[in-house]
Amino acid sequence: MSFDGIFTRGMVNELNRTIVPGKITKIQQPYDNEIVLTIRANRKNHPLLLSAHPTYARIQVTDIPYVNPDVPTKFAMTLRKYLDGGVVTGISQVESDRQVHIHFRSRNELGDTQELLLIVELMGRHSNIMLVEKDGGKILDLIRHVSPEQNRYRLLMPGATYVAPPHEDRRDPLAAQADLSGLTRDLDRKTLQSTFQGLGADTASELVARLKDKPADQWDFIWSNFFAPITNDQPMPTIAETDQGKTIFTPFAYSLTTKPVAQAASLSALLDDYYRDKAQRDRVHGMASDLLRVVNNTLNKEKTKLGKQEKELAATEKADTYRVKGEVLTTYLHEVKRGMTEITLPNFYADNAPLKISLSNQLTPSRNAQKYFTRYQKLKNAVQFLNTQIKLAKEEIDYLENILSEIQLADPGDLGDIKTELTQQGYLREKKVRGRKKAKRTPLGKPEKFYASDGTQILVGKNNLQNDQLTLHKAAKTDHWLHVKNIPGSHVIVRSADPSDQTLTEAAEIAAYYSKARGSANVPVDTVEVKKIHKPNGAKPGFVIYEGQQTLYVTPKESDVLARRKKPETV
Repeated sequence: MSFDGIFTRGMVNELNRTIVPGKITKIQQPYDNEIVLTIRANRKNHPLLLSAHPTYARIQVTDIPYVNPDVPTKFAMTLRKYLDGGVVTGISQVESDRQVHIHFRSRNELGDTQELLLIVELMGRHSNIMLVEKDGGKILDLIRHVSPEQNRYRLLMPGATYVAPPHEDRRDPLAAQADLSGLTRDLDRKTLQSTFQGLGADTASELVARLKDKPADQWDFIWSNFFAPITNDQPMPTIAETDQGKTIFTPFAYSLTTKPVAQAASLSALLDDYYRDKAQRDRVHGMASDLLRVVNNTLNKEKTKLGKQEKELAATEKADTYRVKGEVLTTYLHEVKRGMTEITLPNFYADNAPLKISLSNQLTPSRNAQKYFTRYQKLKNAVQFLNTQIKLAKEEIDYLENILSEIQLADPGDLGDIKTELTQQGYLREKKVRGRKKAKRTPLGKPEKFYASDGTQILVGKNNLQNDQLTLHKAAKTDHWLHVKNIPGSHVIVRSADPSDQTLTEAAEIAAYYSKARGSANVPVDTVEVKKIHKPNGAKPGFVIYEGQQTLYVTPKESDVLARRKKPETV
């Protein structure tokens, strides 16, 4: 489901309860299209996420951690200048549209009180966030500047006067007495959406299902009853599944067109659950575009090189043929005359079957025989060299595919470690700034913590550097180590010398989830004591060998894995 006008109304109501009045304590722009305002309200800090992402545009309080860039953006600096220390005085929605106005009161550089608006327009690829003076409507800055060439209706640039999006002459579905006149019994989704403001496709489909085939004199009651959870500010945040198998989120149960899957404590928590993986993957790919380009280019080169080496190795299978021809020629050298271009001799290695041998008419008979021995020796020497090179190429491909898997599974905070590793391994060049001291190396990220049902702590390395640090330095020799069998994935440590079978199974599910086999069933996971883990000299980060393992077969389930981030209360 899109973040439609109905969901927007529910979120505005929730935020007014949660963060109004509240004081701005921190302003950050962790990603290109997103702002996080930390608001202190009701003795608690609330990270308010404002997203103008073309696909995931939304506004919510979030508990998902984010990575703040070292250098703030111009928009973030503008927000800090005008809003830092300011107070959120209210949050409003423009009619039932996807436009939210966050009202602020702050002080300017002279200490005078000023009223400001942070306008969030949740309109797909046209989404935007802009800081506007309440009196006069002057735009102070925007997260996305839109030139006159891109939008002739309104100028969205700093210094311009704010003009609202074009007003569509559609009715308000959340009005106290919604105007249902003109609707007929052959009602469909598109008619509802074109008649009423802010109805997403899923909301309109559910309404049609509830109104269809019902007497017209009951429509007013059905309509008001449908929207009651929003108008009465009593939402029931729901993740549901449509008949087509699509997972959506709704502010309350859409019982006729969807099957409820889970409920959340709040609309913000609902969005965290729904977007945790989708938005994070998008953020990671946006931030890791340079890393992905370098790794993919290197990987393609290695695969091309491996293909050539395997062809060369296949050609060496002719080595024995050259040796046999050389020996046959040497045996029957007296029959070979200079100037001959070929000769047929009995092959004593094949019951004296006729063997045709090409000759050079420029060489003596003995030099012709020597030519075949030279070719044989060259190919024989190439076999050992090529086998070594093929082995190295396969190891390089495995390593690079493991890095790709890490990037796909990474949170934004893990990318720094992966970049450090690629720099250490020579895939990336370390940037040097003339006249400045060498930058301090960013501290290694910490493994993620999980807890088994019995309270046993489980640690997960999210990349090769963390894997090495966790397995080889932090884990006790008596702890248990887990890793998916022959598949790129995380090192998992169970902090127990004698874990139960259930704990090992739960840890194996976590190991399978944090691997390339995340979406597979019956994933093989090896488990062994840490003391049986060894790292070969010169091995790449994250590579270890082990023996004496036990193999478990598990099917990872995201909801179960994420639920283990919290320590069981009964323990």
